[in-house]
Amino acid sequence: MEMTEVFDKLKSLQDVLVEKYDLEKKIESSPKQLDSQDELLARLTKEYIEKNKTYDEVKEIVERLKQELAAAEASRESGEKNMDNITSHREYEALDKQITEATEKEAAVRKDLIREEKKLSELDESLKADKAMIDAQKSDLNTSKEALATQIQGYKDQVDSLQSQEDQIVNTLNEGLKELNQDSETVYKFQRIIQRNSEGIVAVKNGVCTGCQMILPGQFANEVRDGEKILFCPYCSRILFYQEVAEEEAEDYSTLEETGSLADFEDEFADERDEDEIDENETENEMGDEATVSFGDD
Repeated sequence: MEMTEVFDKLKSLQDVLVEKYDLEKKIESSPKQLDSQDELLARLTKEYIEKNKTYDEVKEIVERLKQELAAAEASRESGEKNMDNITSHREYEALDKQITEATEKEAAVRKDLIREEKKLSELDESLKADKAMIDAQKSDLNTSKEALATQIQGYKDQVDSLQSQEDQIVNTLNEGLKELNQDSETVYKFQRIIQRNSEGIVAVKNGVCTGCQMILPGQFANEVRDGEKILFCPYCSRILFYQEVAEEEAEDYSTLEETGSLADFEDEFADERDEDEIDENETENEMGDEATVSFGDD
């Protein structure tokens, strides 16, 4: 197997691993989709239990008030019945007091009973509505769980298929790496890189790693270009392969022809310096001639 074939296999493995790891994450996170439904059902159930407790308490109050009402009615009726058999004023006053107190008690208890029975009726209607809501939520949750189970099983089937592809590619890669005397841990390292970055093999263009956009040392970039062994980026740890730069991409890089070199800059500066020196020499010569003429006149 040639090194170019190894790089191609690594790219194929990368595609399989990215999809596989993505599905595994979905399998792990999918149950969380039902968390909100579970929380809603738990809250509704808790409220139902608390409300049902209140209902039982009110129901006890209603039963007690009914008993008190029955006792007050019985006391009033007993006093009214005995009124026909009184023989003295004292008996009349005692029975009249009994009837009055029983009547007042009856009115007060009946008022409380009506209030509590109304409360009990409202609680009963509310509990029925809550029970219906809980049943509906349970039904929705069960339906969602069934659908999710089907979805997860589909994910698992895809993972199994991808695992078969992965095993096949890995076996071929390991054999090829062995033939080329490359590191036997290469595939293992590659798998770990994919888990972290979702991209484990990237191109080197114009001496730059396209994974982390870092400029690689010149000698190292040349080794990548030679393509004789597996090399990992010293900055992002991805596997590197050389790729020629397309014309449209090459335009993005500055060239010496476009920008000029330092030597060109020094040459231009030297020309200007030479011109200045010539001007200075001419000026000195003119000054020397003038001085000579002046000395001769004297």
